[in-house]
Amino acid sequence: MFKKILLDNGLRLVYERISYVRSVSVGVWVGTGSRNENTKNNGISHFIEHMLFKGTANRTAKEIAQCIDAIGGQINAFTGKECTCYYTKTLDTHLNVSLEVLSDMLFNSNFAGNDIKVEKKVVVEEIGMYEDTPEELVHDIFSEMVWSGNSLGYPILGTQECISGFNKKMINQYMEENYTPYNTVISVAGNFDEEQLIQSVNKYFGAWQCKKEYRDKFVTAQYRTDRTVREKDTEQAHLCMGFPGIEHGDDRIYSLLALNNIFGGGMSSRLFQKIREEKGLVYSIYSYPSTYKTAGLFMIYAGMNPECLQTVIDLTKKEMDLLIKKGISRDELDKSKEQLKGNFILGLESTNSRMNSIGKAELMLGRINTPEEVLGKMDRITMDNIREVIDMVFKYENLSMSAVGNLKKEIIL
Repeated sequence: MFKKILLDNGLRLVYERISYVRSVSVGVWVGTGSRNENTKNNGISHFIEHMLFKGTANRTAKEIAQCIDAIGGQINAFTGKECTCYYTKTLDTHLNVSLEVLSDMLFNSNFAGNDIKVEKKVVVEEIGMYEDTPEELVHDIFSEMVWSGNSLGYPILGTQECISGFNKKMINQYMEENYTPYNTVISVAGNFDEEQLIQSVNKYFGAWQCKKEYRDKFVTAQYRTDRTVREKDTEQAHLCMGFPGIEHGDDRIYSLLALNNIFGGGMSSRLFQKIREEKGLVYSIYSYPSTYKTAGLFMIYAGMNPECLQTVIDLTKKEMDLLIKKGISRDELDKSKEQLKGNFILGLESTNSRMNSIGKAELMLGRINTPEEVLGKMDRITMDNIREVIDMVFKYENLSMSAVGNLKKEIIL
């Protein structure tokens, strides 16, 4: 069972003790990502994530890595559209080391001029690597297209033009505005002594102060129906088709997840069985929902020979037609609910997964559902619920498409 503590400075600590494991996962979740940026500083959230590993007043970059390597642990971070997370996984005896290293990175990073210069090159290489990964790039193109003009559509890595202008002053200003205790959650899952955890978090993070309470200023993202084709000399064509989805915190997401399992969420799904297994037209095809504050997407991805692109689009729409007209069977729903519950319960066995779950929920929603509550919501999905999300999501007037590859023929959507 998770617990939550609010420190005097506004920082939230959420934790779940799992006594039968020997590991502990710690995450520092900051409510800032590419959605908090603008056209001048796009990519700075991700850049700061990199810079926090480049050295502090107490440690070099190598010593940060060595501190965790020496105890057989892991340390890493990731940046999303709405949050950034710095996390560790270690043996339960080394919880204090994790908290001390993470606090050192957060509060004492140098942001030295030469480090900034070097890391700009690293991130530009990362952007180049992404450009050379069309199966990833096609998703970013889709987001940028349907949320054109809104920061939700900005690429997380930023642009080379923006990155070239980053400096220490910009980094400090962005962190002062967004890296505040009010906008941060520390999430811990695994085996630990509760009193010692609270003492350590107060010791390393309790003195953190900010001038004002953070409030996000997100403008509601307006979905725009469109299509974009990016010519690229690749062996495969990469396709994304999508609709507006369900926003973060809306319980209808459970019904959409159950529907997704049936439609395109796995190897037994309709899309996979029909288009890959029966027709052999693709190597990879899947669908998935994405949720954000005030916005969401439902996406379908496929990778195929360019000559097969139109056929794959037509077959995918045929499966959509079938879903819209006939829905799903009771047996399909029952199996999908068991699949949802099984995946969820298996995830509970990982301390890292539990840390992610409770940390992100507290940061994004300010509330955490217990495992029993989540399983209850999955159990209560009805055929009427499925019909509701089919009618809400699968509207052809909202269908958008992005494609990347060596595409010469006109695409009919």
